[in-house]
Amino acid sequence: MTKYKKRKKLFLTFHCLTHSPSIRTPQMNLLLLLFLPIWLLSISLSSPILHAASSISVSQSSANAQAESPGIQEVKIVHHQNLNKRFIIPLVACSALLGGVFLFLLYVWFRRHKILRCSSSESQETIEAAKGETLSSVNAKLNYSRMADKKSSVAIFDYQLLESATNSFSTSNIMGESGSRTVYRARFDEHFQAAVKKADSDADREFENEVSWLSKIRHQNIIKLMGYCIHGESRFLVYELMENGSLQTQLHGPTRGSSLTWYLRLRIAVDVARALEYLHEHSNPPVVHRDLRSSNVLLDSNFNAKLSDFGFAMVSGMQHKNMKMSGTLGYVAPEYISHGKLTDKSDVYAFGVVLLELLTGKKPMENMSSHQFQSLVSWAMPQLTDRSKLPSILDPVIKNTMDLKHLYQVAAVAVLCVQAEPSYRPLITDVLHSLIPLVPVELGGSLRVTEPISSDNSR
Repeated sequence: MTKYKKRKKLFLTFHCLTHSPSIRTPQMNLLLLLFLPIWLLSISLSSPILHAASSISVSQSSANAQAESPGIQEVKIVHHQNLNKRFIIPLVACSALLGGVFLFLLYVWFRRHKILRCSSSESQETIEAAKGETLSSVNAKLNYSRMADKKSSVAIFDYQLLESATNSFSTSNIMGESGSRTVYRARFDEHFQAAVKKADSDADREFENEVSWLSKIRHQNIIKLMGYCIHGESRFLVYELMENGSLQTQLHGPTRGSSLTWYLRLRIAVDVARALEYLHEHSNPPVVHRDLRSSNVLLDSNFNAKLSDFGFAMVSGMQHKNMKMSGTLGYVAPEYISHGKLTDKSDVYAFGVVLLELLTGKKPMENMSSHQFQSLVSWAMPQLTDRSKLPSILDPVIKNTMDLKHLYQVAAVAVLCVQAEPSYRPLITDVLHSLIPLVPVELGGSLRVTEPISSDNSR
């Protein structure tokens, strides 16, 4: 009677498992189907009918044993034990197999659940990024540096935080303007300042390209992207603050290059060459900047130079026919203008123009009249190759402040960089190796100067 009660209890348990809405999941259904044969088999083995049959067999064997031989009873009992083993061994093996299947399915279920949860959180982060509301003001200030140091990862800044740090994007905080882009100084607190570049949605492609490249590139002479924000039709990029602005502002702004000594100008040239060498030779894949100009060379408080604005950067050798022409008049290589041909030598040409700006203090394109412009390259080339005329084209700020041998070397490098034929231009690595010996050790070069560098030179 007790066995019948136990069996009834098992049936009730099975009924609850198969009819409870909270338990009836696809995974639970599969497990019930797997374990049902084992359950039925275990009931059949514990059935009274089987035991009755077994007892009859044993009693009959005992009776026959008395008539025939005393040893037959033992043989019959052993035969019955072997019969039980036939059921028990497959049952154990089947249970072990199904247990392994159960563990595997459990692992797959947990794995799938984890992936779905991660996908859901990423989707939510993307939606929040579009609203500019992913990080709170506190988290942005605390986590930006940690996130920026992660490869292929940058922080997402809250729009209200940027608005507060720039005093509602006040004109008093404007550091520079170029086309539809404006750069603001952002003061988050007394320990954290940054530069915020604001652009419209019509520059979405450049915005995405810059975030993509600068989130992966790490170099001492390439600007550090700290984060970004998308708010309505506006796009914001948050960079490390470069206190002395752009090289363009220093050379062609109100100060007219008065802060830039000969050695500082050479150090700036070396810094830019190092950035390009990293992009061309050490980046994987190699990168062509495509928009090198003095306004994209930024200077920190010590006049260390860093290359910025990677909106047009591309993988070297991946140019296609429908690619939009980019670059700034005066810096664009002749072969790019005439044939659309773009290589790392295009960056070398633009570097040569920047080097001429550092030497002469002149803009890459000068107004000759209301409808005429003259490029710095075409104006300077005849005089760069004539040593007697070379000193006359120098920026007055640095005139008579350098060793003439060094001046001739720098002029020769500039002439090679701006050659019309790309194959005549040197690799940026060769340019770098030519300039490093002209920069004092104190400023990152290898030149040993006999006289101590003044405080102006070492800033």
